[in-house]
Amino acid sequence: MTILAIDTSCDETSVAVTNGRKVLSNVIYSQILLHKKWGGVVPSIAKRAHEERIDYVVEETFRKVGNKNFCSLQNIDAIAVTQGPGLAVALEVGIKKAKELANKYNKKLITVNHLEGHIYSVFVQNSKGNPKRDFKFPYLALIISGGHTEFVIFKNHLEYEIIGQTLDDAAGEALDKAAKLLGLGYPGGPVMERLAKEAGNIDSYNFPRPMLKSKDLNFSFSGLKTSFYYFLKKNPNKTSEVKLLASSFQEAVFDTLIKKTEKAIKLTTINQLIVVGGVVANLRLRKLMRDLIKKYQGKVLFPTYKYLNGDNATMIGVVAGYKTKVGKFVENIDELDRIPRLSL
Repeated sequence: MTILAIDTSCDETSVAVTNGRKVLSNVIYSQILLHKKWGGVVPSIAKRAHEERIDYVVEETFRKVGNKNFCSLQNIDAIAVTQGPGLAVALEVGIKKAKELANKYNKKLITVNHLEGHIYSVFVQNSKGNPKRDFKFPYLALIISGGHTEFVIFKNHLEYEIIGQTLDDAAGEALDKAAKLLGLGYPGGPVMERLAKEAGNIDSYNFPRPMLKSKDLNFSFSGLKTSFYYFLKKNPNKTSEVKLLASSFQEAVFDTLIKKTEKAIKLTTINQLIVVGGVVANLRLRKLMRDLIKKYQGKVLFPTYKYLNGDNATMIGVVAGYKTKVGKFVENIDELDRIPRLSL
C-alpha cells in the first residue's frame, strides 16, 4: 500500500510517501534556526512553524515523488500520522492535517508511535529497495534521543516490551544541557561530538556513571548533569578547557550506555542490536557499539540513512505499512487525539 505519512512530534515538519519499506519521497522542514536563539524548543514557536509549513511540505513531498502515478492524494491508499510521544501542540498540527486529508479524500487513517518509528528506521529502504535487510527476530533495541533513552525487546512486527528506561533526563537531553553550561549553544550534541573528537575522545575528569550498579536496566542522567554543573561552578578556571570537558562528559554518557547495553545483552541473551534516535548520529557512539557487539559475535543495526537518525515521516510510513497488513486503522477519525506521553 502507498501511504502518506506525517510527523510533527517536535521541531521538524516532515511528510513522506512510502510503499512497504520503500521511501518514494520525504521532505523535512527543520525549525532549529527558529529555536536556536532560545537555547531549546519553544512550544508556541514550534506550533506556529508547523502550521505555517505543513501544507507546503505536503505539496513538496508529492512534487518530489517524480512518478505521475503517485502525484496526488487520490493515488494514496492510506494516511499515517504520529500520535505521540512528543510535544503536545506540535503533535496536534500533524493530527489535524491527517484528519483533514483523510476526511476530504476518504482515506483510511493509521496512528503510529514515534518510538516504534525509530525502531523500524533501521529497515527503511530507498525507492529501489536497498539496503536489503531481512528481519531476524528478536532484537534488543536501544532508543537514544533528546527525550528518550530506553531498552525495548522487538519481539516481532509491532510487538514490543520495554525492559529499561530513563528515570529522569534522557542521554541526548543531558548532552544538550552540558553543552549549554559550556556556552556551546543549541543543539549541543553535534558541537560536543566535534570538540570531543578534537580532544581525542579522552576522559580527563571521570564524571559519574549513574546507576551502573543497579540490578535493572534503567538509566538516570540528572545526577551526571548536576555533577557537571557543580564541577564548573567550583572550577571556573577549567572552562577554558572546553574540549576536555566536552570529551569527558560525552565519555561519561557513552560509557554508561555501553555498560548498560552489555548488561542488557547478558540478561536477555539477545545479541542483535538496534540502536536508534538522534544521538546515534554520533560516530563515536557507533564505534563503541560496534566494538561491544563484536564481543558477543552479534550484529548492530543503525538507521539506514543519515536523515533517519532524527525525526522524520519516512519511518512512520514504514510502520504504518505493517499496521495495514493487520487492519490497525483508526475506527473513528473525528475522535482521534494526540497522546504526548504515549508509550510503546
